[in-house]
Amino acid sequence: MSVRELDFDSCYRAVASRDARFDGRFYTAVTSTRIYCRPICPARTPASRNVRFYRHAASAEAAGFRPCKRCRPELSPGDPGWDHRGDLVGRALRLIDEGVADEGGVAKVARRLHITERHLHRLFATEIGAGPLAVARTKRLLLAKQLLTETGLSITDVAFAAGFGSVRQFNATMKETYGFTPGELRATAGRAVTDNTLTLRLHRREPYDAQALMGFLGSRAIAGLEHLDETGYSRAVPGGTVTLTPAPGHVRLEVSLDDTRHLARVVARCRRLLDLDADPEAIVGALGETSLAPLVTARPGLRVPGAWDGFEVAVRAVVGQQISVAGARTILGRIVDRAGRPTGAQGLTRLFPTAAELLEADLSGLGLTGRRVATLKALALKVAQEEIDLDGAQEPGEATAGLLEVPGIGPWTASYIALRALRDPDAWPEGDLGLRRAMACLGIPNDHIERWRPWRAYAALHLWSL
Repeated sequence: MSVRELDFDSCYRAVASRDARFDGRFYTAVTSTRIYCRPICPARTPASRNVRFYRHAASAEAAGFRPCKRCRPELSPGDPGWDHRGDLVGRALRLIDEGVADEGGVAKVARRLHITERHLHRLFATEIGAGPLAVARTKRLLLAKQLLTETGLSITDVAFAAGFGSVRQFNATMKETYGFTPGELRATAGRAVTDNTLTLRLHRREPYDAQALMGFLGSRAIAGLEHLDETGYSRAVPGGTVTLTPAPGHVRLEVSLDDTRHLARVVARCRRLLDLDADPEAIVGALGETSLAPLVTARPGLRVPGAWDGFEVAVRAVVGQQISVAGARTILGRIVDRAGRPTGAQGLTRLFPTAAELLEADLSGLGLTGRRVATLKALALKVAQEEIDLDGAQEPGEATAGLLEVPGIGPWTASYIALRALRDPDAWPEGDLGLRRAMACLGIPNDHIERWRPWRAYAALHLWSL
């Protein structure tokens, strides 16, 4: 299936077989009921004459369809086609996921992308079939629906957590779009109002190697900022904490926030951190036909650890140049302790410093060489001045080129940042000693690297995991 068009017969076969591989890739709208569903919906398969297919939930809603209460489209994993795309539409969708449109409207999304609103709307209409405003509204409604169903937050808190400007707007929009009010949905869900504790399910595609990903994050956990224990991976985030715990079929997200209006951003960043929207079938299908076949067959669910914050990963990459993981973790802990803002919480006591904070910090006496300090300062300056955007707005090639202009950042560092922060599935850390040793151990020649496109980032994870 192409980005712009869906093949009706292929989609209908997927719906008839309830093929989980297509979950999140498209939505099935039924003209007789005016309901749209996930491909895995347990309801009886509708007659083909009554079916329409849409790439995005917003397209279905724009056509007048309401989400199914049985299969709950809000629980779909993200479309991997959008997740890895570095073009304008893919980057705009990531910004919308983070709540940028909720904060400043479509105008702010367009400004971050350095294009006009009109051009952005034209791109969305062509690629998705709905404008960016409609996509943002659907994101808000589906998040609100999940919060009403899965949490005990009050309707007022749900409204603001989902990105609505007022409870009145929330009530009116849900009634107009879905045909029921938030109160009616809450009564159906049977959830009692409790407190501001938030627990959500983040669904993923199987197979998913949670142990490997959690181990990667845990071995690099910075004291005071994050930690891994039997309950999962926890870290301090602006205004609170998050804990991510793998469970069958999903990852449980526990959130504690001073201001729940930032919840959309938290959910989006957690999904990217854990690479929940990846397409393991496509990755295994491509790499399984190469010299990596034994590794891929043994661990088909291996994912690329993402980033909570792009600048944070860039700093980690610079500090980690030519030293061990343990050594880098020690120095990063000192940086966080000196430059990070205190949280006031126990255990997770500090945030990772922003570019502006690191720029102003005294980094002497932390175990960094003078050249490394200069690199960190130059990097922080470019990010603070918005010359480099490592959180999704900038085209990956442009961001990588900007990184290479920083003295002390070479191809390995830039590629590692692209792999984790820029979500480039084809990033390859050229010259990495661990990759060289793994390939030599397996007898894989260097010319095989090109055969692993466009999934070289996943190839690197398989080799690193030896």
